[in-house]
Amino acid sequence: MSEGSHGIDRLRGKTTLREILEVATGFEASARDFYTALIPKVSKRIRYLVEELAAEEQSHYDLFGALAQRTDIAEQVKEEIQRTASDSKFSDCLHLPDLGDNPDDQAVLQYAMGREHAAMTHYGELAETAPAGPIRELFQYLASEETKHKLELEKIYYATVHSGGV
Repeated sequence: MSEGSHGIDRLRGKTTLREILEVATGFEASARDFYTALIPKVSKRIRYLVEELAAEEQSHYDLFGALAQRTDIAEQVKEEIQRTASDSKFSDCLHLPDLGDNPDDQAVLQYAMGREHAAMTHYGELAETAPAGPIRELFQYLASEETKHKLELEKIYYATVHSGGV
C-alpha cells in the first residue's frame, strides 16, 4: 500500500464533532419517535417504562439542540476526531424494528436494552476521544445516563421474564 492511500484510509476513519452531534441528535430523535409511537401498543405492565424512555430520549435530544446553539463551541465542533469502534453499531440503531401492533413485553425490553447498550458504548467511547470541554462533558453525562437506563431495563427484564410475565 502506498503512503498516499494509507493517508486516505486514515482520513476515512475521521469525522468532525459536528457530524457526530448530528448523528447523535438523529439517534435520540428516532428513539423518541419510536417509543412515543409504541406507547399505545404496549401492555399496561410496561407502558410507564416506554413513556419514560420516550421522555428520556426527548431530554437527550434537547441537550444536543442546546449544545448546537452554543456559540462558544463553534470552533470545537469543526475538529476532527477518530471514528469510534462502536460507530457502525450506533448508526445501525437508526434503523428501527417493526414490532407490530401488539408487541410483547419481552421484545420491547430486548430492543430497548440493545439500544441503550449501543448508546452507552458509543457515548463512552466518544467521551474518551472528544477534546476536553462541553462536548466531552455531554458525552460523559450521556454515557452515564445510558448505563443507568440499561441496568434498570435489565432489572425490569429479569423481573418480567422470570416472573412469568411474558
